Amino acid sequence: MISPLAYIDPEAKIGENCEIGAFAYIDKNVIIGDNNTIMPHAILLSGTRMGNNNRIFHGAVIGGIPQDLKFVGEETTAEIGNNNTIRENVTINRGTASKGKTVVKDNNLLMEGCHVAHDSEVGSGCIIGNSTKIAGEVVIADNAILSANVLVHQFSQIAGYGMVQGGCRLNKDIPPYIIVGREPARYSGINIVGLRRRGFSNEAITNIHNAYRLLYNSGYNVSDAVKHIKEEIPQCPEVDSIINFIENVSTRGIIG
Repeated sequence: MISPLAYIDPEAKIGENCEIGAFAYIDKNVIIGDNNTIMPHAILLSGTRMGNNNRIFHGAVIGGIPQDLKFVGEETTAEIGNNNTIRENVTINRGTASKGKTVVKDNNLLMEGCHVAHDSEVGSGCIIGNSTKIAGEVVIADNAILSANVLVHQFSQIAGYGMVQGGCRLNKDIPPYIIVGREPARYSGINIVGLRRRGFSNEAITNIHNAYRLLYNSGYNVSDAVKHIKEEIPQCPEVDSIINFIENVSTRGIIG
């Protein structure tokens, strides 16, 4: 299942039942697990760590050195979990001394031409659209969807269960459960279809809607809106996660 035309460094560690196509390149200091498919012309460079059941399509490059002038050759990794689909020409750079690793967790779809820069983290169950570019030290939580051609500023935080419209430029943090769109990018409602598909109850969706009504449509500033959310919306895990994101996770301020 390994093409004789593939290059695999003798120091690379390859698990069982892996399929490696012609002209694929597997560098030294690469470790991949079982049942992975590495298609022709895919490149896994030094520092790549990969779990099981991933599909890496043609021309993808994983583990390239960071596009960061502070990088001086330190030992870092690009870590890919399980059950990911990484389509053509995706690039995932390894980390720098800042965090030491770039991480893509489990069950993600990274579409053609997207880029994940150094020290970023993509959670599980995410979809990253064609040609979307994720700058360094970005954190994307589980079950987030970024459509095509989205540009994400470095250090941004994108919470889970939301959706970002294609072509958006993000320079603020994105709280959970919402749709972001328009130009300039801003809050465009809650991701009600996605929440229903994920099994959120009607009560939870109502609480999320009412929390964002206070945050975005009441005329309150952010701190006053959070105070009113705490006082007026029934306590539940979904509302707690909104409050926690605003108070403890966001570093760049939330999108307007």
